[in-house]
This record gives sequence, C-alpha cells and structure tokens, in this order.
Amino acid sequence: MDMDNNALIQFRNIVMSFQDQLVLKNINLDIEEKEFVTLLGPSGCGKTTLLRILGGFLEPTEGKVIFDGVDIAKLPPHKRELNTVFQKYALFPHMNVYENIAFGLKIKKMSRDVIEQKVMKMLKLIGLEGYEKKNVTLLSGGQQQRVAIARALVNEPKVLLLDEPLGALDLKLRKEMQYELKRIQQEVGITFIFVTHDQEEALTMSDKIVVMRDGTIQQIGSPQDIYNEPVNRFVADFIGESNIIPARMPEDFKVRFDNHEFKCEDQGFEPNEAVDVVIRPEDLDIVSEQDGMMTGTVDSVLFKGSQYEVIVETVPGTSVTVQMRVIDDKANEVSSADGKERISANDFFVDIEDVKALDDKEIIARADAQAWDPGTDEYASISSVKYEIKAEAGSYPVTFSTSGGTMIQKTIHVVNQPFVRNEATDEAIMAFNFFKTKGELSESQTLDTDLKTWANAQAWKLSNEDESVDIYVDYDFEPENIEAGKSYPVKFMTEGRELKIRTVNYVEEGARVGLRLDPDDIHVMKRSAG
Repeated sequence: MDMDNNALIQFRNIVMSFQDQLVLKNINLDIEEKEFVTLLGPSGCGKTTLLRILGGFLEPTEGKVIFDGVDIAKLPPHKRELNTVFQKYALFPHMNVYENIAFGLKIKKMSRDVIEQKVMKMLKLIGLEGYEKKNVTLLSGGQQQRVAIARALVNEPKVLLLDEPLGALDLKLRKEMQYELKRIQQEVGITFIFVTHDQEEALTMSDKIVVMRDGTIQQIGSPQDIYNEPVNRFVADFIGESNIIPARMPEDFKVRFDNHEFKCEDQGFEPNEAVDVVIRPEDLDIVSEQDGMMTGTVDSVLFKGSQYEVIVETVPGTSVTVQMRVIDDKANEVSSADGKERISANDFFVDIEDVKALDDKEIIARADAQAWDPGTDEYASISSVKYEIKAEAGSYPVTFSTSGGTMIQKTIHVVNQPFVRNEATDEAIMAFNFFKTKGELSESQTLDTDLKTWANAQAWKLSNEDESVDIYVDYDFEPENIEAGKSYPVKFMTEGRELKIRTVNYVEEGARVGLRLDPDDIHVMKRSAG
C-alpha cells in the first residue's frame, strides 16, 4: 500500500487493544483533503474504533494519528479541527433549531451578527430555512439529522466524522439523506469520514471505500474498484451480491470453471493456479439454450419490482444414495443378568482406506455404542472394545463391554466404498449404508444431522481433499412410521452450481436456458479462505 506523506490524515501502524482483545491490527491508511471516505464493514470489524481514535475519544495502544502533518494521538477532542455526528444526534431538546446550530459558536464567543450569518447559511445549506424557532423534538428524523450536521459544520472543521448517522432513519429517508450528504460535502468542500455497515450507502456516497474485517483493512479503492475488482471472497460477498465460483487460470486472459474455458481480462497468475471468479448477477445474460456459453435449468424466478431475480442451476449437485436398514430395538440391545445394566450398538460399514484410522473411540462412535442403567437412565462407561480387523473387504466381529461385564457383539463391514465424482464442480461425495433401530430414529431431535453422522456422509473438493463441501439430505419416510426389517433410501447431495441473474425479462421456472457473459464481466481474484 502506497503511503502519501502529503495526505490530510495519516494513520500509521495503529493498534488498539481492549482487555487483551486486539480490535485494530496495524492499520495504515491515508485520507486526502476534500475526500468522502467510508469505513465499511460488519459489526465488530473496528471501523467505529478507528473513527473514535481520530475523533480523540480513544487513544490507540500503538501508532500515530497524523493530521495535517502533526501527530494528534494525544490531543483532546476539542482541540482537533474536526467534528463528529453520531447515530443518536445528541441535539439539545431544550433549545430550538437556531440555538442548537449556534451552540458551538456561542462557546467561541463570536459576535451575534457573525453567528446569525453562519447559522442562516447553514439552514439554507441543509434546506431548513424558516425552521429557526422550531422545537427540535418536533422535527422528523431526517430533519434532526440535518440539524446535527449543520451544528457540526457551522464550526468550519477541516473534517466531519459521521458514525452511522443514517442508522435511525427509515429506508426512504436513508436514501434521500445519502444524496443530501454527498451534496452537502461537495458544497462545503471538506473531508467527510463516514462509518457504516450498509454497502449501498458506501457505494452511493463515497470517493473512497475502506473495507474492514476483524480489525484489518481488506481493500481500499473507489466504489467502482471495490465492486468490480474485489481482492478476495469476503469483499466480493460483502459488497453487493456475487456469484463466486472456484476456477483455474490455465494461462493469462483465460479462466476455466464448470468444464468451460472463458476469456477474461486478468493476468499475472501462475499457470493453472486455483482462483475464485466473481460474476455479478447483472452481468449474466439469459439467452436461448443453443446460444449460451453455459446452459442450465431455471430453478426459481422472483419478481423484484423493476426486474426479476432468476436462479439458474448450471451444474447439478453431486449425490449419492444409501440404504438405511431398520432393525428391531431388542435385536440391538443386551441386558445384564440382574437387569441393572443395558448395552446397545449397531453394525456399521467402513471404507478399506479408513481402517487404519480406527481406534476404540472411533468404533464406539461409528457403532453408536452406549450403556446405561435402565432404572435411572444414567449412562455407564464402555470400558472395553475388542476387535481384530484387516484392511481387506470382509465382516469382522467387535465386542463392546462395560466394567460390570455386560457385553454385546456386533459386526464391522469393511468395504471398498466407491465415491461419486463431479469434475464440473470439482467435488466428490461418499456415504455408507447403515443400520438403525426404530427407537434411535424416533428419539432423534436433529434427524438430518444424525443421518449424515450415521452414514458417515462426507463431501470434499477433488482439487483439495482437506476442503469439505456442505451436504444436504433427502428422504421419504416419517420416523414414527418406519418398520423394522425394511430398508429405506437416504440421498445425500451437494448444492451444485447455482447462478443468480438479474434481468428485466421473465423466464419460466424449469426452462432450459443459455447464459452469456463478456470477458470484462469475469473478475478473477486470488483464492483465499477469506
């Protein structure tokens, strides 16, 4: 990041800690004179903390705040050439509009004539001429906001700090005030530093946006740069809606995803480097299937006033179906001779490659083995797991025992389990047949999650086996209606590739369509966890 020594405001290596919690991590940022700069990010990212440090309400743990060439990190707020407008406007309820705006000037002991000239100029600027004697508590939220801005601007600060000042307004007023604030900033010609978590506010008003996350700056740029060329997945997701697709760059100006190669305008990546591609919904055009660069099925169509939001599945999800074999509760349970202890477990399947990773804890978990006192329902410990198992296909006995001698024998089925590959989405999925009792099914509080666990269902990226993929489950049975002795299919699947498109043209749900995009609609960025 290039630093400008002539910038009006320079944050240098700012660190801020609260009770050993690092809130800002080595922030470096330059703000020019007469810029409208927005600090943008989710709650807790550190944007308000940075603003309060500039305002003098907080002193940084480390670093310098240079204002017009002077380090002001230890200067009190009233000696800084800046004013702050907060979300709660903090107007004086016992004063009218004129008196609120004039308050700072009276403290400076300016003459009555000068005060009147300055206040009337401010009233004209904010469009509240004739409101001088109005009680501020009777004003609308937008009018109160304008008075708060005028009260800050009348002091002629070099910088105006605005901490989520539109947060208390309704949607219509917020939009009006966005344009109003930009107009005021251009008319008075001073630096505005605006804090918000609202992406639309930032894009509408700013000359420069500073995107923050977890106490760090992710990207600095114009609204166009931030929107069209996000540096990572977090920025792309946070600034407007995005289709983010894992891809590879075979060479400069070419990117490959979903089994297609596309021209793009990006370069400087390693040959065949794994990247992420960002495509904004408004940059995709729906055409006939034969004219499409990609094809897909229309999944949903949502009317949003001036346009439609269309979801098109371009690559089906990856799926695998397994059998859940339901067994009788009693066949899966053993009681001690005196009836004071019970133990249960299930047979289970394991892949040959996973045999080496099996230990007592893993086998207890896979078999869902448990022991308990039927009188009190208190759990008893399973103290022994005995088995001999080879990394070869076959069935192997396993015995679970408690310290009291209650035991049950079940079977581990070692199989060479195939997995389903989906090259188009760079995914694979695998799941195992499994055994369950009627009781275990009816007692499940989170059946979808439990089915994934019982089937040991897992999905991952073919290009990186350590990167897991979310799995969804589908089944056509009611737990209370299942019958022992029967098998029920359970389908596990990934989401596939769905692209969001904004269009003024209506399309039918279920229709097959084509999608087209230009090279400058494809934005390639470094692959990152963020």
